[in-house]
Amino acid sequence: MLHRQLRVTAGLNLGSDIAATVAAFFLAWYLRFVQPVIEITKSVPDFEPYLRMLPFIVLIWPTVYYFHGLYRIRRGHSRVDEMVSIVVATVLALVILTSVLTFDRLTQAGTDDPFSYSRAFFALFVATDIFLVAFLRLVTRAVLRTVRRSGHNVRRILIVGAGDSGEEIAAKLVRHRELGYEVVGFLDDDPEKLNAEIGGVGVLGTLDDLEETIEQHGVDQVMIALPFAAHRKILDLLDRIGNELIEIRLVPNVLQYATLRAEIEDVDGTPVINLSHVPMEGWSSLAKRVMDIVLSAAAMVALLPFLPVVMLLIKLEDRGPLFYRQERMGLDGRSFMILKFRSMRVGAESSTGPVWATEDDPRRTRIGAFLRRWSIDELPQLWNIFLGDMSCVGPRPERPTFVREFRDKIPNYMLRHRVKSGLTGWAQVHGWRGNTSIRKRIQYDLYYIENWSLRLDLQILWLTLRRGLTKNAY
Repeated sequence: MLHRQLRVTAGLNLGSDIAATVAAFFLAWYLRFVQPVIEITKSVPDFEPYLRMLPFIVLIWPTVYYFHGLYRIRRGHSRVDEMVSIVVATVLALVILTSVLTFDRLTQAGTDDPFSYSRAFFALFVATDIFLVAFLRLVTRAVLRTVRRSGHNVRRILIVGAGDSGEEIAAKLVRHRELGYEVVGFLDDDPEKLNAEIGGVGVLGTLDDLEETIEQHGVDQVMIALPFAAHRKILDLLDRIGNELIEIRLVPNVLQYATLRAEIEDVDGTPVINLSHVPMEGWSSLAKRVMDIVLSAAAMVALLPFLPVVMLLIKLEDRGPLFYRQERMGLDGRSFMILKFRSMRVGAESSTGPVWATEDDPRRTRIGAFLRRWSIDELPQLWNIFLGDMSCVGPRPERPTFVREFRDKIPNYMLRHRVKSGLTGWAQVHGWRGNTSIRKRIQYDLYYIENWSLRLDLQILWLTLRRGLTKNAY
């Protein structure tokens, strides 16, 4: 039932998005060339070349929206977050569309000149599309709420077990009322919880009151959220309500064991719970890799005139090597050699061994101090990203020596190696970089892994450019 409700909601959003985008296309044409809101300086072009791009739009827009998570319910995903996702996804879809159009060399009739699309048309199209998509989504959500408040297609749910798992699932169902679920209450044998309210949902009685509560409240579905220790109680409950014409769902009490997202997998019909699911898999991994290749290649080309100046300054300082290679641990605990511009004196660790760099580290060269202050010494890692050793965004890689030290001291430390290391990350743009709290960095790294999306990657890259480059990188 839950999957069906999710599919209905996603299907309605998909239909409204396509309708809004097509409407925005025709409205942009009308506002640009029929009743122009921006002065036309050239003749009005033929409509046919513009109409040819419509199939590309209908294909590209839902695909980009899908990869930005706009067709799934996400924990803590507010309306503001959804609006930001719509804006980012729409702009990215336009970039992809213009790239596709460069290969579709339409020409004006009777000439050999390449057809040129109006930039003002694209600006109007994006603006109206964002507005219409957001508006229709609000309308769709309001219609669903109205329909379900009137009693149509609403499922009444009773949750057995008012512990952590029960409270968690109740909170999510209450948060997403548009799915058409109404939590009538909890049942729990703890006398201290009887007649209490948990997250705005009341505890109606004990497990002995199950059948009476189902009949009294017209329950459509029972969710059993009891701990593993209550195995016998679960079997007894299943036996008691097995012949009732209601749906039964089991909510595994695995929250205390879960370290990343939990996901149900299927092994030839046998359900298996994956407690450390990483969202960067499959198509998401491909999309992130494509973004890494494009951005790293573009950045290296853009920096090409600047890098020889940096290399010359390093060489003039002490005639030593330009680059510094160091072993770091990345994805799945595999080691790779990270590349940096050398900012320390040659043989800086010959007497100390591996140690953390500090602010105003005396081992730095003069040019090295400048490079580290502005994070310029990290730029050669664009080559690591292009090769696939790293990603543009992810947890910063550590040296194996430090990894062995931290893995036994800090809970969940090794989970950061479930994804590729990054040039920048969620922890770094919040100031947790260099010789700062490892525990805080882990908290931010795990948040990034659990909530990853291309939109979050772009947000981190923007924050890095806006504030991160001026932080001291010790």
